[in-house]
Amino acid sequence: MRIRAVSLAWRAPAMAMALLLWAFASVAAAAPRIGVATMQPGEIFFERFGHNAIVVDDPAFEEPISYNFGYFDMEEPGFVRNFIRGHMEYMLVALPLSQDLAYYRHVGRGVSIQWLDLEPEQARGLADALEVNARPENARYRYDYFLDNCSTRVRDAIDAALGGSLATQLQGRSRGNTFRADAVRLASPTWWMWLGFDLGLGPAADRPNSRWQEAFVPMRLAEGLRDARRPDGRPLVAEQVELVPHMLPPEPAEAPRRWWPWLVAGLAIGGLIAWAGARRPAVVAGAALPFWLLCGVGGLLIAYIWFGTAHTFGWNNHNILLLNPLCLLALPGGWRIARGRRPGRLFGWVLALVALGGAVALFWNWMPVLPQRNMPWICLLLPIHAALWLALGRPRPEPLPAP
Repeated sequence: MRIRAVSLAWRAPAMAMALLLWAFASVAAAAPRIGVATMQPGEIFFERFGHNAIVVDDPAFEEPISYNFGYFDMEEPGFVRNFIRGHMEYMLVALPLSQDLAYYRHVGRGVSIQWLDLEPEQARGLADALEVNARPENARYRYDYFLDNCSTRVRDAIDAALGGSLATQLQGRSRGNTFRADAVRLASPTWWMWLGFDLGLGPAADRPNSRWQEAFVPMRLAEGLRDARRPDGRPLVAEQVELVPHMLPPEPAEAPRRWWPWLVAGLAIGGLIAWAGARRPAVVAGAALPFWLLCGVGGLLIAYIWFGTAHTFGWNNHNILLLNPLCLLALPGGWRIARGRRPGRLFGWVLALVALGGAVALFWNWMPVLPQRNMPWICLLLPIHAALWLALGRPRPEPLPAP
């Protein structure tokens, strides 16, 4: 009896320890919940496109972890130079979800989360991959505004966990959206940002995107996840919850872009130039000087983006024919006319070449090869360039000598 009692006395703590270890192992092995948090656009220029992050709610941790691919260090040596040249580096940062949400709550940007219906092994595999990716030696990546940003990284991580089924569902479908259309729309509240995107992007930004490609915008990715299905037909998104209410103006709505108001403005300005040029050429030349300066400097910037940076979506930009660097050569002649003097023999040829460049831009717009959606700018600037050539660039008859 005593031996049996001693045996039971030893067995009870052992069983308790085994149960405790089993409980810990069960918690450690329990699959985490995976969610995609989508942050609405903010008011700072680099917040205009919204943001997102992958949230891992693991029972092994006290609170959910936010894996955020959108961090960059403005104090990094050469940050501005690398930004201009298109050599930006971003990084993945893991931080508590409450800490991540604190900023968005402070500035009034809405945040919602889509909890995904993943298999346990898919969820665990994604959580483990993110943990490895967030290590300092793995966290950095070369940022590309359209092809490799915070949202595409979230998209690709979810797709890898699903074995490629998300890409299969989204790549073959298109709503006709383009990189330019989404960039210009979302940047429209900041006029200089809108202007830079519209004039600085080339024809590569005008190809219709699949829903996979348009997921470079976090809100577009949220729409794609909402429409996605698991192999058994169930929705990929099991639940969507608002975490922080949106207190700022909503993102700009989609709207068709009409070219005819730009044409009316261009013809009106061109007509005024032609009328005034026949009567007061000095006044017209004086008013044209800042216009030529802006066009010339804009053309040099387009050329720099094309030939001097890694911003591939700014290459082959037809707007260089409208914001023509040759306009800078018209400044000396325009200054002479503004002072009542003759401009020189090459002045008229420069204005003719600038007007011809606008005509070539119009011709290229009609061509099916590498079309660029810059018709509004053609409608505005081509009549102005043509009117300036007609008003100031053609030879004027010499006044008759006094008898």
